[in-house]
Amino acid sequence: MPPLPLITAQTEEKLLAFLTEHGHTKFRTQQVLDWVWRKRVTTFDAMSNLPPALKNLLAENFRFHTPEIVEIHGSADTTRKFLTRMEDGSLVESVIIPAAAAENGEKSERVTLCVSSQVGCAFGCKFCASGLLGLKRHLTTGEIIGQILSAEAIAGKRVNNIVFMGMGEPLSNFDNVADALEIITSHRGLEIGARHIGIRARPEKTGGLSQANPSGRFPARSHGRSSRPNHAGQQKMAALPAHSGP
Repeated sequence: MPPLPLITAQTEEKLLAFLTEHGHTKFRTQQVLDWVWRKRVTTFDAMSNLPPALKNLLAENFRFHTPEIVEIHGSADTTRKFLTRMEDGSLVESVIIPAAAAENGEKSERVTLCVSSQVGCAFGCKFCASGLLGLKRHLTTGEIIGQILSAEAIAGKRVNNIVFMGMGEPLSNFDNVADALEIITSHRGLEIGARHIGIRARPEKTGGLSQANPSGRFPARSHGRSSRPNHAGQQKMAALPAHSGP
């Protein structure tokens, strides 16, 4: 039997559809997401203002899980690279990048996380070690979000900048990355402002972002070089909300 879906991988839209189907209101959806992302509980029993029947429904259909942190390199005041082990044993690399001190010497609270979107990569770019592995599989939405939760546990503070520049080609894993971005930017999710998110992609892939990202909310980079997408692509990213948060 496959494992239950992760509650941390549910967009507001998906959770609302599930709860509505089972006779619950939008208000209950908002309560659940508040427990998950504001109060950061890790059990359904801890959701004290939910009726027992709803807590049981959630426990029967969803679960909590954060990837196991197996290795950390670097110290708190430097870039830290860490490995997480997914439930199938796959190892995924992420990087925590602290902000440099401001000109006045004050320490910034900004924390940037470089996340992976795939196990390995199919493109084999000569400068990228991920390509040497070949593509093993896409990371799920929950595994992408799990890297953020793991990074916050390591750093002891909130991540407030995200760059999709780790293992894999993010736009080849479009659906899972799009759902992750929905959760990351949503005011009922991680609430990281969309202008604090960057996506690295190969030139032939960035067209999928151009049609859906006309305001440039999610900056697209072609492996470190500015890329001007010039062909139409997938449409799903268009549904991602504009967000005026931090």
